[in-house]
Amino acid sequence: MAERFLEWVSGLSGPAIYTILVLLSAVENVFPPVPADVAVLVGAFLSHRGLTSAPLVGVSCWLANTVSSAGMYFYARAHGRRFFQEGWPRRLMPPQTLRALEQAYARHGAYGIFLSRFLPGIRAGVTPFAGVVGISPLRALVPSAAASAIWYAFLVAAGAALGLNLEAAKGLLSSANRILGLLSAVALMLAVAWLWRHNRRRGED
Repeated sequence: MAERFLEWVSGLSGPAIYTILVLLSAVENVFPPVPADVAVLVGAFLSHRGLTSAPLVGVSCWLANTVSSAGMYFYARAHGRRFFQEGWPRRLMPPQTLRALEQAYARHGAYGIFLSRFLPGIRAGVTPFAGVVGISPLRALVPSAAASAIWYAFLVAAGAALGLNLEAAKGLLSSANRILGLLSAVALMLAVAWLWRHNRRRGED
């Protein structure tokens, strides 16, 4: 996929390349399967061909991702509670589960959000759920933006440093995402187990 994307985007003008990269970085928070990581990596890789500036790729894509994440947070803060009050969403996330999430976010909010923003499959839902449970914008968005900055810096550094070898850059990204994906699966299982035990205890009280 990275090769096809590289071939296609290499034929675009500079402004068009940045536009595509920024859009993909923003859309990731709405539709997580979008390959935003690959886009940033390729954008930095293209700096060796003189088509982009690696620092500008990193900053513009980070800003787009951060603004998009903040938008999802504020949307969820305004409408999320109502979404989970009836129908299948209520069965998926009953009131006692939301209360448990509120307590977890209140206790571990800032650093939990920071760490979770590195985890593929989970990162897109972190700030919306922070909005649903009412975490303040400062506690939700600052650690989220900080984690995204570190991750995008890694992607840009990998793409720029390995700019003469796309396979090596892809391999590094694949290895990083494999490790983070495993951590995501473990974190998700622990979260499900914790919610199940919490709800079971409340049912027994």
